[in-house]
Amino acid sequence: MTSFRPAPSLPVLAVVLLLALTSLSLPSLRSAPPPDVSTWLQPVPASAVFQDPDYNIWCGSAVVGSDGQVHLFYSRWPRRLGHLAWVTHSEIARAVAPSPLGPFRHVEVVLPARGPDFWDGHCTHNPTVLKHEGKYYLYYMGNVGDGRAMSDRLNFTHRNHQRIGVAVADRPEGPWTRFDRPVLDVDPRLEAPDSLVVTNPSVTLRPDGTVLMIYKAVGQQKPLPFGGPVVHLAATARSPLGPFTKHSRRIFTREGATFPAEDPFIWHDGSRYLGIVKDMGGHFTGRGVSLALFVSDDGLDWSPAPRPLVSTLHLPHRDGRVQTLQKLERPQLLLIDGRPAVLYCAAVDTPDLNGSFNVAIPLAPPAP
Repeated sequence: MTSFRPAPSLPVLAVVLLLALTSLSLPSLRSAPPPDVSTWLQPVPASAVFQDPDYNIWCGSAVVGSDGQVHLFYSRWPRRLGHLAWVTHSEIARAVAPSPLGPFRHVEVVLPARGPDFWDGHCTHNPTVLKHEGKYYLYYMGNVGDGRAMSDRLNFTHRNHQRIGVAVADRPEGPWTRFDRPVLDVDPRLEAPDSLVVTNPSVTLRPDGTVLMIYKAVGQQKPLPFGGPVVHLAATARSPLGPFTKHSRRIFTREGATFPAEDPFIWHDGSRYLGIVKDMGGHFTGRGVSLALFVSDDGLDWSPAPRPLVSTLHLPHRDGRVQTLQKLERPQLLLIDGRPAVLYCAAVDTPDLNGSFNVAIPLAPPAP
């Protein structure tokens, strides 16, 4: 006897057909493998190198203003004081250019020293800019100390007072409102992984509209003044101005390495979180000091991408020259319509690390 099964109703058939078509024609972005960012990097034009004869230049975070100009927020300090004066004499400035690839021209100091009565009174550094709902948020490291630049070692009275702040403005041109307290401070518990230093913020919007910050932290489990280990942690907030809730999971780690990474830049590509970090010793790329790509589904649990290498210390130029660098750090992306367009980095090619500059590396990611 042949069994009888009633035919599915029309709505059921429609749902089944829709699911089948969706699975065939619209594959999830999440199923796509993380990108090989090293294949995006293009040779650097001469206009993309931003240098100053009187200042060391570091960092560099860009945003396009309503006037179409590209505004680059960067760190600078006098060359005559040497490279290590970044921790005592850095100030955050703004440069402008008609194109993301320059040429950039210095316009003004945005976050100058404001005196020993303020938590960020002597030094501002590590800018990263976020545009959200018509406002601009400039995250940065600030510190205060004895004001003495040292040529042979870090000034730890400044280094160990590093905290994370945010300034806010309606336009990249300012005026910028600074605050009397950090937006993210150290943990008062001595055993906490961020009880000594918090610095190097990177911030992005999450798909639900909340804010994710990844930051570098130093604890006090190892002898002072350096302390350690050096780790990275995440914090989240409903507003760009905080308050931020810290998460305890350590990220960008490598077994046996007490300082494996720094200088994260994070973003969400519509499918996942991606992060570019400085690999301090080839722990993730196997290529020595380099830039490495990390990936995360939730922004809290990160792992190296299957093809982690972003860049070595060899910088190709459009004129055919390949420049060997001493340092390539502070990666920051400019996203245009949600797609990476330029990778800005701090760079230097001299043994004494004086004469550092910002370089804008053009990117050519494949079409979506």
